[in-house]
Amino acid sequence: MDLGDFEPGSDERPTSDSDAGEDAPPTDAGEPASSGEASESPGDPGASTDPTSDGGEATGPDVDFESYDASPAGEDRGLGAIAVSQGLRVAEDGDETTLRAYVTTDNRDTVRLGKYLLVPYPDDELLFGKITALEYAQEFQTDDATEIHARRAMRRDEFEERDYKFVAELDPLAVLFEDGDASGEDEDAALKRRMVDRVPKPGAIVTEATDPDQIKTGLKIPGDGIFLGHLSVGGEKVRTAAQPPTIDYRLRDDYADGDPLLFRHTLVAGGTGSGKTHATKNVLRQLLADDRTYEMDDGRDARLAVVQFDPQDEYAQMHDDNPAMDPATARRYEREGIVHGGHDDTLALVPKEDGISYGGGNHRAEQLAFTIPFSMAQDRPWLVAGSSLNENQYPALRQLLNRFFGEYGDGGTYAEFLTFLDNPALKSELDEAGRVHEATFDAVKRRVRGIPDGVFDQSARPITELDHQLVRPGGLTVIPTYHLSTSRAKELFVLAVSSMLIDDKLSNAPDSARIKETPLLLGMDEAHNFLADADTVQARKVISKFTEAAKQGRKERLGLCLVTQDPQDVAESVFKQINTRLVLNLGDEDAIQSVNIPPTLEDKVPYMEKGQAVVYSPDNSEPVELVGLPVCLTRHGE
Repeated sequence: MDLGDFEPGSDERPTSDSDAGEDAPPTDAGEPASSGEASESPGDPGASTDPTSDGGEATGPDVDFESYDASPAGEDRGLGAIAVSQGLRVAEDGDETTLRAYVTTDNRDTVRLGKYLLVPYPDDELLFGKITALEYAQEFQTDDATEIHARRAMRRDEFEERDYKFVAELDPLAVLFEDGDASGEDEDAALKRRMVDRVPKPGAIVTEATDPDQIKTGLKIPGDGIFLGHLSVGGEKVRTAAQPPTIDYRLRDDYADGDPLLFRHTLVAGGTGSGKTHATKNVLRQLLADDRTYEMDDGRDARLAVVQFDPQDEYAQMHDDNPAMDPATARRYEREGIVHGGHDDTLALVPKEDGISYGGGNHRAEQLAFTIPFSMAQDRPWLVAGSSLNENQYPALRQLLNRFFGEYGDGGTYAEFLTFLDNPALKSELDEAGRVHEATFDAVKRRVRGIPDGVFDQSARPITELDHQLVRPGGLTVIPTYHLSTSRAKELFVLAVSSMLIDDKLSNAPDSARIKETPLLLGMDEAHNFLADADTVQARKVISKFTEAAKQGRKERLGLCLVTQDPQDVAESVFKQINTRLVLNLGDEDAIQSVNIPPTLEDKVPYMEKGQAVVYSPDNSEPVELVGLPVCLTRHGE
């Protein structure tokens, strides 16, 4: 003890807190300065009353103090104990909950924000929670913002932990209990969770959660399903006493509690270099596992088909094994039930544009070219709306297309439609009949001629004849668009194929039974380029189609997986139907706010390293942090 200006043996004592400095005794005699066990009370038989004996230190004549042992016999358990100095309260309104734990000196360096903890109740139930705040509090009532205190601190070599209290604030997440034989003889009792409905006892020991079953139950993480990553806190994997020592986070993929969350739609959001394509490939590889099937309305179990739009020519690499995966990593993934390796049934279905070639040299997947037949414009007039059309021009375009296909049949081509519009007699006829005004006719003609040349009716098989190649149970179809000449050409191909899939999936009279009868995931990278809100008629038609798909996809076994670095640009009508959000590093504040995740997770997003993510899936689990797999399950990159 530093007595300052007082000499050993002096009878003088500090008369005020400021004089006492940092070594003044606690003012609350009912709460010891150290978390130890009390020695025998002076009133006990055999207790020493000699103020100079080992029972305590005398500070004056005829004064007895109860002694506290800061290092009790035995081994410490846990991190600390529940404190009541500022109240102890759990409430339905989380803002009114007061749950704090005193952390002992030896444990202070190991606790972190977000760490999962357990607090026992007397009847063996457990309170499961996490650390939401950490603070140092003064142990003694003294003014530590003084010259003397500062100079003393500056002369010390080490920080004196025992001069301060270290307190963790806890967020109670659930009560864990065993659901089995009340006598306790049921060895197969299942661990269950319920909402927090009781307060722990003062002084209850607080321990770190290290049992995988307790952690998964506390966070409501399913035991089986689609692997997304490993549970983490602050970018470090949560370690347990089990083997493997990590906690696998899985997305519910069965019908036990409703439809699989795959068909409730998924968003993967992340900035450039955050690892969103790497993460998406790993998710898709799990979905394409040989043993993964989905029940259809007719009672069949069918494998999922995946159609992925690929603006960077990366997803066809999923055909190939990852040369960076060593045998030890492969064995580790196998022990955790994570499917890895190239997917043989991968097809690159390549859009054909006149005069434009596709390289495809970075993968070994089979390639098949296709074209968009102009006949698709009969039901999708917005495919030939080269630029904005107003409310009068769009109906005029529909009339012209109906007239054209009535004369030319389903085999009419885009070139023939342009010739059809060049007929001055047609323009006069429609104007005189009051069906299409001359000015409107000319406006529609300009818009139609504004679409890219070389997209419709090229020397390849029409996509309408390739439904069995496009959708294959257990197959991955990748549609690369990076090689196309313009963004408008890319948009045409993506919207033509996606609208074909959505229409057949949701229709009661589909053109393709294969599409209708196969569970399907429609993946779209750079989704903000195709699903952004706009004022044009054709844009609103596209948004309405995807909105319909998002709303009805669950019952039709149609899931959307949207990948984007600009989630704020995705139309709200589509976005609000998404249940699962996997958010990697995003630097833009508007983008972070748009993903609609809890504020505690929002604050972490800008600081996450590559591969780190937060997942918010309310129908699956509590919101958590994840670390993705460091090695991609298939080939990725050059």
